[in-house]
Amino acid sequence: MNRPCIGFVILTWNSEKVIDSCLASIAALEAVEPYAVIIDNGSSDGTLRIVSGYKKRYPALFTALRYKKNMGTTVSRNAGIKRLLERGVDYICVLDSDTAVNDGAFVKLIAEMDEHPEYGVIGPKLVTSGGVVQMSARCFPTALEKFYKACPVKAVQARGEAMEKQEPPRPGMTSWPVDYLMSACWLVRPEVFEKAGLLDERIFYAPEDAEFCIRVWKAGYQAAYCPEVSIIHEWQRLSKKKLISRMNWEHLKGLAYMFKKHRYLFSSKKLGKRDQL
Repeated sequence: MNRPCIGFVILTWNSEKVIDSCLASIAALEAVEPYAVIIDNGSSDGTLRIVSGYKKRYPALFTALRYKKNMGTTVSRNAGIKRLLERGVDYICVLDSDTAVNDGAFVKLIAEMDEHPEYGVIGPKLVTSGGVVQMSARCFPTALEKFYKACPVKAVQARGEAMEKQEPPRPGMTSWPVDYLMSACWLVRPEVFEKAGLLDERIFYAPEDAEFCIRVWKAGYQAAYCPEVSIIHEWQRLSKKKLISRMNWEHLKGLAYMFKKHRYLFSSKKLGKRDQL
């Protein structure tokens, strides 16, 4: 039986501390046939040297594109997605550079996609190497939730975090539809990009993941979460490192753009096809 081909889109930017583990995990996959497009956003550290080493060692497995400056997440990832759509892979995996994947996760995710043709994008549980679970499946963000989370009062922050949580509709489900998944590890049907479109390049850094999943739902597919399997995600959280930073500013601009584009602000119910399940 032929192994399903998964095309990986991996974005790097000064990723020398994490990219070796990511690429090694892809090279070790056996249950699927991997092919990876690595897009570098102007790294100035040793990232390119590490990527070049993997390209030489596995020339049929890895290819790379390079930008001279940081182009953000959407422009760069779209360049890789387009390459993979032209190649004709079975699935596209949008993957962060600070991850390590495994065969078991993809076997299960593909099985869930086969069982649920309505799933357009699915993601596993994300766990740090220290065992910390990331809340990767979330409700669509609203202005009120973001205000609560930005508040310096911990009780108010907790209220904002509670607004993000997505619970399974019924007990015992191995996977279930969610509003959106953080884009550290997405497994996507290629046709979803053709019907919903690529990532919105008017968003530089975030929330490109939430905005794309809105369009996934509008295109007639579902985003789904499968916590029965997990991958390692070291979760750098660039926007949290400094209160005032370019990343936070780009995040705020992206949120404002998304709210205007999809015509909501304090409530996402008008987007809520998931609420009708």
